[in-house]
Amino acid sequence: MELIQRLFLCVVDGTQLGEGEESELEIFNPSFTYPIFGNEEKIYGYKGLSIQLHFASGSLAQYLNVSYKSKIKARAAIDDVEGTLYKFIPPDYYKSETEFLKRVAKDAVEFKPLGNLIHTYTRRKRSGDDEELVKNGDNESDEKRTFEVYHVSPHTTWETPGFREYHRRMQIFILLYIEGGSYIQEDEDRWEFVVLYEKKKTQREDGQTLESYHFVGYSSLYPFWFYEDKTRLRLSQFVVLPPYQKQGHGSALYNAIYANIVSRETVAELTVEDPSEAFEDLRDKNDLLMLLKHEQFNLEGFGPGEKDGVKKKGKLGPPADKPWVEKWRRDLKIAGRQFARLVEMLILRSLDPLDAQARRAYRLQVKERLYRFNYEQLIQLEKEERLEKLEETFQNVHEDYQRLLALVD
Repeated sequence: MELIQRLFLCVVDGTQLGEGEESELEIFNPSFTYPIFGNEEKIYGYKGLSIQLHFASGSLAQYLNVSYKSKIKARAAIDDVEGTLYKFIPPDYYKSETEFLKRVAKDAVEFKPLGNLIHTYTRRKRSGDDEELVKNGDNESDEKRTFEVYHVSPHTTWETPGFREYHRRMQIFILLYIEGGSYIQEDEDRWEFVVLYEKKKTQREDGQTLESYHFVGYSSLYPFWFYEDKTRLRLSQFVVLPPYQKQGHGSALYNAIYANIVSRETVAELTVEDPSEAFEDLRDKNDLLMLLKHEQFNLEGFGPGEKDGVKKKGKLGPPADKPWVEKWRRDLKIAGRQFARLVEMLILRSLDPLDAQARRAYRLQVKERLYRFNYEQLIQLEKEERLEKLEETFQNVHEDYQRLLALVD
């Protein structure tokens, strides 16, 4: 039977949990289960099988409930559901719902995020399910929701009291929501983590205000030596839970990570490990918005317009001024290929479709980068076929740039 329809994840919010009250549940399904149950994503030997993995919304303490209508008689063909999951979740998960709900209620009062607060933002509800960003300090209202981003620093990650255990509870989301995701090696002490929470304030019956924290998502990063005393930080994993997706929280988390990296003198640049298409879009969109808000980059890049009837070309050209581009790339700590793509998109955004010379210079700039990036494959082709392949790749890139620019215009 298909597992993807039988495994349910439940995040339990204990802020409203009191005597005789029901806990608040967010129920959702995983995107992938093959890392746990195999490529076919099937479990054999049961009828009416239901697997529910509950998480306390803050501490992520877990309660596993496996139920079914019946088992087949042949024991050898029955999969051990709990035994299989046991290999991927911490051994201290709850088997009693009553004891789990006691933990949920306790966490609502006692759980606090680990690490250092690096960013706060707020949102407010609009009509329906949509929300909009509220600038810090503006539009105070009861409908405002607060979100906080915490950073667990490298070298002290596993020494932070309680974080090793916390990481073991949250890492299963990597398997369930990232294609090809896997657990990291805990014997490496250089990992750092950025975790996003929703901070809720609840008025209790006794009149006191309860502050509680609820897990939204997280990212892991790993440093590599760059040059001298600098490091290159690689963003390795990035996940936001389904109840918070498509609301801008992924962008908020990414921008908090980027701002933190820019502020650190020892970090030379940010790279991303094997990003999915969805994450590439998120990254491109936010990097473009950052550059478009950068006044100096904008003004120097595109020049002052026309003088004596002659259009003046800025530093972005085309072709772009390479030393100027490299200076900004280093200052903004963006990896080389990513920054080159961003520059190409910004040029295309302002490119005059009637300026044949500029369009040709732009085309050559993009093709030069594509040729270098795909050199090993292209050099094996005959010249005519190589040129055809390069043109085909350029057209695909050009089309994708137009799609991405539509996200920011």
